Amino acid sequence: METAVTTVNPPSKPKSSRLARAKVKLLATYYGHPARDLRLICITGSTGKATVAHFVHEILRSASQPAAILASDQDIKATVLHKFLNNAWKAKATYAIITAPASALGNETFYGLPIYVAALTDFVPSNLTDPDLQTYLQAKSTLFRMNPEVVVLNRDDAHYPDFATFRGKNETITYGASSDSNLRIESSKLYRRGTEASLSQAGTPFTVASFLTGEPIVSYMACAAAIATALNISPAVIAEGIANYEPKESAGLA
Repeated sequence: METAVTTVNPPSKPKSSRLARAKVKLLATYYGHPARDLRLICITGSTGKATVAHFVHEILRSASQPAAILASDQDIKATVLHKFLNNAWKAKATYAIITAPASALGNETFYGLPIYVAALTDFVPSNLTDPDLQTYLQAKSTLFRMNPEVVVLNRDDAHYPDFATFRGKNETITYGASSDSNLRIESSKLYRRGTEASLSQAGTPFTVASFLTGEPIVSYMACAAAIATALNISPAVIAEGIANYEPKESAGLA
């Protein structure tokens, strides 16, 4: 069966986009380019961005790695992002974990940043016309055109072929239940008060569990585990970090 692939061509930049880039460059200069001293982990997707970001944050805390997090399912303004990066640098964070919604990517908010990990949770556009779908896809693809060191993709997502051409400079990791995934979801169990998944990476099996419930949580845990694997974090620490995340706790600089 053939899979239809939407061609993603970098759009030409209108005047408004050029102005947005100029603003972002000024902000970066004003704060002294703090992103250059941070490893930026940027997570995009239609759903689950914030959940994955918090999982990764807790994993890094369990690994005793100082990390800052800016996680929101809403738009992120350039002024907010660059102030956050400056605060993360002042707090001597090693990693900055940031959610990247389509609106922020489309508005050039992330322009010029040195992306270490670019990760995709899923691509589930709803009620979009073909032109809107193309615009949305182009916005999401922006992150992967920024030459990240590592690219993490959802192998199970229906739109995986649209992103499969993107490669990380050092590593590309796929995750999912598909047998072609680098980090594979072997099985999962849903409970009234939690979710558990059996994963395997390079033939090494390990189990992760979260207090969050629902089938999508399985994929979000796998995405976080794939990101952490790229950071050379052990399965035991990955499992500990994922288990530590409770949504009622607000995460910040740590």
